[in-house]
Amino acid sequence: MSKASDASGKNTPPSSDLQKRVASLIEMSMLHQARQAARSYGGTPRMWRRPYAHARPRAASAIASVWVTTYPASIITTEGTSVLGMLGDPNLWQAFSSIGIRAIHTGPTKRSGGYVDGRYTPTVDGNFDRIGFDTDPAFGTRDEFISIARMAAAHNAVVIDDVIPSHTGKGPDFQLACMRHEDYTGLYHMVEVAPEDWEILPDVPAGQQSVNLPPEVVDILAQKDIVGHLQRVIFFEPGVKETDWSVTAPIIGVDGVKRRWVYLHYFKEGQPSLNWLDPSFAAQQMITGDMLHSLDSLGARGLRLDANGFLGIEKGEDGTVWSESHPLSVVGNNLLGGIVRKAGGFTFQELNLTVDDIAAMSGGGADLSYDFITRPAYQHALVSGDTEFLRMMLRMVHEYEIDPASLIHALQNHDELTLELVHFWTLHANDMFHLGDQSWQGRTLRTYIRETMYEGISGPDTPYNLRFATNGVACTTASMIAAVLGYADIRDLEPRQVDMIRKIHLLLVMYNAFQPGIFALSGWDLVGALTLDPEQVSHLIKDGDTRWIGRGAYDLTDANPDASHSAEGLPRAETLYGPLTAQLADPESFASQLKKLLAVRDAYGIAASEQLSIPDVKTPGLLIMVHNLPDRRGLQITALNFGNVPVDEVLTINVPQAGPVFDMVAETIEGEVGEDGALQIQLAPYQGRSLRIAYPLPA
Repeated sequence: MSKASDASGKNTPPSSDLQKRVASLIEMSMLHQARQAARSYGGTPRMWRRPYAHARPRAASAIASVWVTTYPASIITTEGTSVLGMLGDPNLWQAFSSIGIRAIHTGPTKRSGGYVDGRYTPTVDGNFDRIGFDTDPAFGTRDEFISIARMAAAHNAVVIDDVIPSHTGKGPDFQLACMRHEDYTGLYHMVEVAPEDWEILPDVPAGQQSVNLPPEVVDILAQKDIVGHLQRVIFFEPGVKETDWSVTAPIIGVDGVKRRWVYLHYFKEGQPSLNWLDPSFAAQQMITGDMLHSLDSLGARGLRLDANGFLGIEKGEDGTVWSESHPLSVVGNNLLGGIVRKAGGFTFQELNLTVDDIAAMSGGGADLSYDFITRPAYQHALVSGDTEFLRMMLRMVHEYEIDPASLIHALQNHDELTLELVHFWTLHANDMFHLGDQSWQGRTLRTYIRETMYEGISGPDTPYNLRFATNGVACTTASMIAAVLGYADIRDLEPRQVDMIRKIHLLLVMYNAFQPGIFALSGWDLVGALTLDPEQVSHLIKDGDTRWIGRGAYDLTDANPDASHSAEGLPRAETLYGPLTAQLADPESFASQLKKLLAVRDAYGIAASEQLSIPDVKTPGLLIMVHNLPDRRGLQITALNFGNVPVDEVLTINVPQAGPVFDMVAETIEGEVGEDGALQIQLAPYQGRSLRIAYPLPA
């Protein structure tokens, strides 16, 4: 530990209280724990037994191609049972197994938030501000997490955990960095501001550790201290977060010097960004330790790399800041993906950037990518009743040589329905795209799509869905569908209205599940959750984070029907479908029909198929995806009607042979296809079908 200086300038040893405090913070810090654990891997053969240089999406999909995503804060528990205890419940896993779910993504469950004056402070972003490797006691224990992994294995499934390589919370590591202890400061994008410049810095209110910097202060500091304004301000909210930089109150370091630090945070103020190109390489050590802890100590098989596209930042010669699509993110993700593959696991990236970035970071980085390419597009198809933009995005996947089997095609997740459409906003803002018999600049096309979506699902007639900052719309899948159908009141839906929501929900299941790759749905999807009334979570959305209305509490097995809130205090969401246990006893329920669709998907190996084409169509609401099934099981055609009018159209498809057309779900013969490849498609409004044409038998 460094020595302090007294008034005479002589070095004086730090006080015993300070020594004890620093020693305690070190023991708690993630960097220290990662370094301790790393020593057990050197000189062992384990890390050399598996290929690791290239992403292996189809190998990951073969392990588990149907996932359920849960949100720990939303889980309703019984008295005396923790969240993790509920997620390891045998009744729940019997239901999951029956439906065909083969993986559970738990969401982040490790210690998060901050650590101030010897006490932990709450998470500021749903546990995406990690400060420790230990399990958050609000959710349960380490042993209970391990029990989930064992229960999953008993049902031929795996557990997927989280790692956040771009930032942490304000825990012991950040406190040590602010005290300038050893190389902890190298963990973060933080800069010490000279005392003579403190007069331009805003004061930090009592009870706070830091405050967001106004844009004009960032401009001044950019002249000599920091790189300046980033390309966009995520979570922008006037008066709350106007820039990506915050400043600390004065902090006394281990050397006795009082300092103020300016630090970067792409996301919220309590999520300081990690520095991925510091000579200490401390960030790499810490994140690697976190990953291996999840795999080797907790029993996870896969890991989400959250916000993994924000690892590089630099000021260009023209003064602008390069903070997205940076090569350092590619390098960093190659390291992360490679070491997880060496350890026997797989990774996926939730990367909401350009298609270029997703392609570049998929080669040697994460094995799988969340489908931010077609997810907003299929929702636009539903809102507009027109699949042209969706077909454009599906074809773009192939143009960038991305295997559709490397994508996680999902319904609702823990975030908003994102409408950032970054591909058309940054790198391709001035490129021309053809849609609807006209040409559009990328930025103009983005505006058009966003305005269509905002008007369709979050306008004054559908107040139950709210806009989220500049990113998109806070909603659930069910509440989005309700808005598309024009239902003004979701608190008193009639049975026929619930039936229509369920029908369209299953159409979206077919879109996501009946193509190559991973299919993922959430606990909210399984029960048909609706959004919460904003008043119910007013304390959580006061900073503009409206996503909380879509994160209502749910009970998958009817374990505690009288509970009004989750264990974490989120209000119970109103649900349209009810618990899985009751649904599986009703053949017409959402879960039972989902089960049938997934059984067909599994029987024919659709997840492992090859996507051949996305044909043009005449009917606006029609989407056709053509796939080559594995092991010569035939040509599979996913036909979906996103419109509210019937489809009766003849397509010409390159077929392997003339013959009967088999409806894989109804298990009936549906006409024939001729030598010319003419295939008649008939669909009711919002109907989906999966058709198969057999290959010729071997001679």
